[in-house]
Amino acid sequence: MSSSPVSLPVPAQPYGRPPLRTVQVLGGAGAGSCAHVRSLATGLAARGVRVTVCAPVAAEGEYDFTGAGAQFTPDAVSALRAACAGADVVHAHGLRAGMRAALALRGGGRRVPLVVTWHGGAPEPAGALGRLSRLLERRVARAAAVVLGASSDQVDLARRRGARDARLAAPAVPVATAGEPAAEAGKTRAELGAVERPLVIAVGSLVARRGYALLLDAARAWRVLDPLPLLVIAGEGPLRSELARRIEAEGLPVRLLGRRRDADRLLAAADVAVLPSRWEGRSLLAQEALRAGVALVATEVGGVPELVGDAAVLVPYGDPGALASAVAGLLHDPDRRAALALAGRAQAATWPSEDDTVAQVLSVYDELMERHRP
Repeated sequence: MSSSPVSLPVPAQPYGRPPLRTVQVLGGAGAGSCAHVRSLATGLAARGVRVTVCAPVAAEGEYDFTGAGAQFTPDAVSALRAACAGADVVHAHGLRAGMRAALALRGGGRRVPLVVTWHGGAPEPAGALGRLSRLLERRVARAAAVVLGASSDQVDLARRRGARDARLAAPAVPVATAGEPAAEAGKTRAELGAVERPLVIAVGSLVARRGYALLLDAARAWRVLDPLPLLVIAGEGPLRSELARRIEAEGLPVRLLGRRRDADRLLAAADVAVLPSRWEGRSLLAQEALRAGVALVATEVGGVPELVGDAAVLVPYGDPGALASAVAGLLHDPDRRAALALAGRAQAATWPSEDDTVAQVLSVYDELMERHRP
């Protein structure tokens, strides 16, 4: 893929004024933030906003921001600085992106407001790493004109770190298609080796905060169940080798699937989804599971309780026994799974739509433009 920006026609000028120019900055290729930016770019471009997405080239290849009506530029320092120099509003997604955007805006010839959607807020690491994390949070919070938190705990954290203006703004992500027909789900289960056994699924990068070590502890307890459940984990990351060694050494009924683009298809075929994380904000897996009507067991951390309400089974983080018991209980209780499926779809109907999210973000941009108008 060429590293040069893709040129797009300038949108029509709304209300006789030049179109609003915004740069959306991504600090990585995380599925949740990339899906949110893709959705946001689509809605903003449709409303006449000129959108530039500054992100890793790999993210453009997977999420096709140009297909959403945005201009794409790679996330090199020089490209980011040039894009921000021509913007009316810069919107960064995540702490890393917020810090890079703040540095790119420093020393510019004019004042450009910075909005940061806060994807941080996980429990602080100890020692020097924790001090560095708090420093980054303070700098990003204080550099932003507005911080948008995906959950109430993120808004509270941003305020504690010195944000001048922190607001709740739960980002919507595209709604996945409805669950697969039974025949297609059966085919998926056959591909995974779960034709006559329960299928449990987890999705997410193989990193420590996802809690997969505890999930393997729970899978060890499931070995006494009959039929034996199969746990599949879709995701890639630095812990893959460690997890694979444990699975083999302990004879666990677990398959590591690697990074998958069809996680929604896998999820639709599952009996139970599990989210064992040490911390989550607005979990993409939780949203997709509830929308698909798949029973969810999740740790009671971060923004998860606020997101799922009573439509999931919540367990404490760090308790593999509680996790194993909750999943086993659902596997043996189809009526409870059916009730959670109904509750999940009802809970999902209360979440903001993509249009709601775009309208809220655009109102923030308009407010900032009025505030910074000469």
